[in-house]
Amino acid sequence: MKNTLLALALSLFLAARLPAAEKLNVVFILADDLGWADLGCYGSKYHRTPNLDRFAASGMRFTNGYAACPVCSPTRASIMTGKYPARLNLTDWLPGRADRPDQKLLRPVIAQQLPASEVTLPQALKAAGYVTGHIGKWHLGGKGSLPEERGFDSNVGGEKALEPVPAREDLTDRLTTEAEKFIEANRDKPFFLYLAHHAPHIPLKARPELVAKYQKGKPGEQGNPIYAAVLESLDEGVGRMLKKLDDLKLAERTLVIFTSDNGGLCVIEGPDTPATINSPLREGKGYLYEGGIRVPLIVRWAGVTKAGSISTEPVCSIDFMPTILEACGVKSEAEFDGVSIVPALKGESLPLPRNALFWHYPHYSNQGGKPGSAVRHGNYKLIEFLENGRREMFDLREDPGETNNLIESNEVTAWYLANVLHGWRKEIGAKMMEPNPKFVPNPQATDGSILLHSRTAEVHGVMLRFEPLPHKNTLGYWVRADDWASWEFTVTKPGKFEVEILQGCGQGQGGSEVEVAVGEQKLKFAVEDTGHFQNFKARTIGTVTLEKPGRYTLTVKPLKKAAAAVMDLRSITFKPTTK
Repeated sequence: MKNTLLALALSLFLAARLPAAEKLNVVFILADDLGWADLGCYGSKYHRTPNLDRFAASGMRFTNGYAACPVCSPTRASIMTGKYPARLNLTDWLPGRADRPDQKLLRPVIAQQLPASEVTLPQALKAAGYVTGHIGKWHLGGKGSLPEERGFDSNVGGEKALEPVPAREDLTDRLTTEAEKFIEANRDKPFFLYLAHHAPHIPLKARPELVAKYQKGKPGEQGNPIYAAVLESLDEGVGRMLKKLDDLKLAERTLVIFTSDNGGLCVIEGPDTPATINSPLREGKGYLYEGGIRVPLIVRWAGVTKAGSISTEPVCSIDFMPTILEACGVKSEAEFDGVSIVPALKGESLPLPRNALFWHYPHYSNQGGKPGSAVRHGNYKLIEFLENGRREMFDLREDPGETNNLIESNEVTAWYLANVLHGWRKEIGAKMMEPNPKFVPNPQATDGSILLHSRTAEVHGVMLRFEPLPHKNTLGYWVRADDWASWEFTVTKPGKFEVEILQGCGQGQGGSEVEVAVGEQKLKFAVEDTGHFQNFKARTIGTVTLEKPGRYTLTVKPLKKAAAAVMDLRSITFKPTTK
């Protein structure tokens, strides 16, 4: 043991005294809101990313790379520290979305900057003789927590305004230019460059000549010309970075990492959105489903990564700091939740005890995602939603799109994963949510009507789910008669109401019998074939009387399923009536 410790100390000493020309440089390129399926090398047939595709062909592409959170700041914190966002108490984008009356739960108070007590990746590298540079988006706090206050020797962007961008040069081009300058200036020193692009985050803006190259795609597929142009500009920037390393003969001793801070934006959130479609993965940014947390990850390390290799190892942004430090031969006293993935880069399996990855997002996302926690263990992933404790479990190897909920058919595994998740939350001190005393579910409008939209429904059972905009915006996957939905709503002006449903059903799928109930008042109807599940038809199914103000619950339960699916249900509306 003594000899081993002496050998380790000697190796670290020698590594620290290596000539600059022999030390490993690191270039870390982070995209913002880039989806897992957005690059050609990840299967996109619409976006043009030749430089990133060539980069993947020269290094290792990970198919199970994850961000530590479905939104930006927490993932960035995990990159800087090697720790889970929940341990840092930084679990939402900064400053985060304020609580609202339509939320059942209140968010916990979170840190508004990267905790000062944490040792950061640039600090550890700087202490080992590296020149450290930050270029681009920081989003980890302002004064007191700026990049230059957290270990970076230089900072371009990072909560500071850039000089005006020259005509015909977009922000991505400008940041790339600054990155080239940094490499040029430090070519004879060991350096760590953290290039955090704003692209392809909204608002989407691209050079007109690039936008003109793309035709708008079909609904449900990637096909946003502006987003495609933004990605092409990002791809050009990566190509310039790689060329700069080649021109300066630095490529052979530079570790290059490219990834994203969360999944792609696949819902409507402002002009020119949705930005992308993450299919075959489910949902996107703001959701704990795979589309929100699985991201592209490409690594090139000459002499270590095999050209054109693919790794299926589940890895996460918490792993970058321990990986980079090991690759650079740098010792740190910091403790990590992540593990070094150097073995994976060599084509080997990751060592134990890495047996699970975790997420904790106690927030309502701007994109419609509900608060929850998740764990991936092997091929299985369990999500637990915090509003009601509902759980969903999927086999990601067989079902990467998370369409088949195994929560009832594999109860033993689900029980085990839930216990692992609860133990992890307790161990790291994950902050939980509290009931919202100002919660007002589905309030009555000034005209007396009450709209119960499918996005506010609580689903019960296994397969039924809300499918968000832009293409669905409905309760769907109603393939089991045992699945049902409920809504809470608030009455301020009692009276008699007509009940109108907005229902769709595919050709030949009609005939299911459904019951709508408010307390003891029950209305029954037969589902009508509308020719397509997304062809919605408004139907009045009867009346109910709500005699006094207060909070009510409505349920929708199938009594008989006539075909493959019951229906799609977009909304239920109570309309005041004197009839």
